[in-house]
Amino acid sequence: MPHTGDMPSDEFLLSGQSLIEWVANYRERIDEVPVLPDFKPGHLSEQLPAAAPQSGEPMQAILQDLDSLIMPGMTHWNHPNFFAYFSITGSGPGILGELASAAFNINGMLWKTSPAATELEQVTLEWLRKMLALPDDFKGIVYDTASVSSLHAIAAAREAFSDLNIREQGMAGRPDCPRLILYCSEHAHSSIDKAAIALGLGLNSVRKISADEKYRMRPKELALAIEEDRRQGWRPFCVVATVGTTSTTSIDPVQAIADICERENLWLHVDAAYGGSAAIVPEKRYIFDGCDRADSLVMNPHKWLFVPVDFSVLFTSRPEVLRQAFRLTPEYLRTPEDEQVENYMDYGVQLGRRFRALKLWFVLRYFGVDGLVARIRNHLELAQMLAGWIDEHSEFERMAPVPFSTVCFRANPAGISEPQQLNVLNERLLAAVNETRRIYLSHTKLGDDYVLRFAIGNLRTEERHISTAWKIVQEQLNDLL
Repeated sequence: MPHTGDMPSDEFLLSGQSLIEWVANYRERIDEVPVLPDFKPGHLSEQLPAAAPQSGEPMQAILQDLDSLIMPGMTHWNHPNFFAYFSITGSGPGILGELASAAFNINGMLWKTSPAATELEQVTLEWLRKMLALPDDFKGIVYDTASVSSLHAIAAAREAFSDLNIREQGMAGRPDCPRLILYCSEHAHSSIDKAAIALGLGLNSVRKISADEKYRMRPKELALAIEEDRRQGWRPFCVVATVGTTSTTSIDPVQAIADICERENLWLHVDAAYGGSAAIVPEKRYIFDGCDRADSLVMNPHKWLFVPVDFSVLFTSRPEVLRQAFRLTPEYLRTPEDEQVENYMDYGVQLGRRFRALKLWFVLRYFGVDGLVARIRNHLELAQMLAGWIDEHSEFERMAPVPFSTVCFRANPAGISEPQQLNVLNERLLAAVNETRRIYLSHTKLGDDYVLRFAIGNLRTEERHISTAWKIVQEQLNDLL
């Protein structure tokens, strides 16, 4: 007869020690493995059985397969030579916090279901608010990703127009409900479009405002668009500004956008998912100029505060509106403490909530504010160093400002001036660089130009890694030419 209990404690201890040793060894030797795997589609699927094992297998066999089956197919986001997208780090203290969170395995939907989880989230997000120098009335809520945080912010923006009564009546089939429209930069993250789809607004309800030569939203064009849409019978309700756009990490002029939002009575949401972490550095506080006037702001500690994925924070100065949009309490979730405590289930779609605050608590306590500031400042300096090398090279050009730690550039050698030829060359260059499997870069398009992105943000990345990566890029260009 099969055993019906959990893994025995002695076996758990031995297996846990083996896994911790494996993780420690992986972290220590990660520099020795290629950042990108040599892996073909379907390779792992072909090696795994078609059905789960009928009988249990020993943990030793599972850990062996972690090495032999899983490792060969991993792209190593924790690698010091990972420079694609936005480089992230699952730090040591963050990993340990994640382990403790998994061991507790709580559902923090109510204060009652785990008081420590609710109150630690309140305390750590208050710490974070102070680190970011955000106003006292900004309340933080943890979600999984910025996409979900922004979706909730836009839902709150819609709820703020109480005369529409969308919570009760919805939007479909209502001649008395005008078409709603929101605004963002042409360089805003695609999650804003997805939020519009999910909330039933539709993509036609997202109006993209053109950017200036530094890829920042143009406030004058925003004001004109709002005026034009009102004349056409639309109802503007929200503007999304970005502090650290995905392609170039540009910073929209939030102060000027806030002026427009206040004049037009529109909800201002700021997407600072990547760039927001830099605001803990005193000399970078300016990036939040105007953000104190926002109704909501999202930043992701899992991007640049070294908290393991996933961890996003939505700050809002109007938590009562967000709560009104989502609060729904069936009888079986009522508790005697409801009027005295915070129930985080009231602030979103999800009922189940992991104990995410624990890993942020571990990270903040282990590194301290000064330690985190020093690490982010180092990444900013490395990015400026790389930007200088690109600016000095005759066959490369930088394609955007570098306000944070991401550098956009392309090859532009003598003798190739036709735009499409340059795009093809840079596309081939990116493929050649990544095929070395020694470094990993990603790309974007700025207008019609194909551009390489070099994002610095990993705790293990040092000047020698940047130098080696820059050498590889140059070598691959020489080979192509």
